[in-house]
Amino acid sequence: MSLCFTEEEFRDAWRELDAPGLGGGWQLFTETMGVRIYRLYDQDTGLYEYKVFGVLATCTPELCADVYMDLTYRKQWDGYVKELYEKDFGGHTAIYWEVKYPFPLSNRDYVYVRERRDLNMEGRKIWVVLARSSPQTACTEKSGVIRVKDYKQSLAIESDNAGGTKVFMNYFDNPGGMIPTWLVNWAAKSGVPAFLTDMQKACSSYSTYCQRK
Repeated sequence: MSLCFTEEEFRDAWRELDAPGLGGGWQLFTETMGVRIYRLYDQDTGLYEYKVFGVLATCTPELCADVYMDLTYRKQWDGYVKELYEKDFGGHTAIYWEVKYPFPLSNRDYVYVRERRDLNMEGRKIWVVLARSSPQTACTEKSGVIRVKDYKQSLAIESDNAGGTKVFMNYFDNPGGMIPTWLVNWAAKSGVPAFLTDMQKACSSYSTYCQRK
C-alpha cells in the first residue's frame, strides 16, 4: 500500500500517550470500565470528535496491533461488520467496510486507507495505526447503504509495564442521514468501551484462530 500519512501524523498520535492534547474545547464525556472518553464539538458538522484513553489489561500491545489489523479475524468477533476486505480499486489499494445499523436505519459503508508503523522511540516500543476515508477511491455506492465520506481514526498503543496495553484512540466520522442523538451518544458512551472489551476477548482467542487457519 502506498504511504498515505506523514511522519508528523504518526508523531501526533503517539505523543498523546504521554501528554493528551485536551485543550481548545475538549471535554470529558464519560468514564467507564477504566476508559475515559473526551469529545470536541465540530462547528462545521454539528458532530463530535472523540479521544479515548484506557488500558487493555490482559493483552500485549503487539498482539493488539496484530488483531486490530487482521480484517478477516475481525469479521468473526465484531458483530457489527457486514462486509470488510482490502482490495485494489483500479490501482488504488483501500479497505471496504460495511457496518450494520439497527433497524430502521440504513447501514453505512466506508472506503478508507490505513497504515501501521511499529516505532522505537528512545527505547519505547509504540505501535501506531492511522486510517482515513479515501473518497478518491473508485468504489460504487450500494443502493440502500449510506457512504461515510468523512472518517478518520488513529490508534497508538504501548505496554503499560504490567502485562497489558496502554491505549489512545482519536475518532471522527460523519455518518450522514438522520441519526437520532440517542444513538450517537450510545455509540460513544457504550459502543467504544464495548468494542475495546470485545477486542480484548478477541486477543485472548487469536492464537487459537491462527492455528486453525
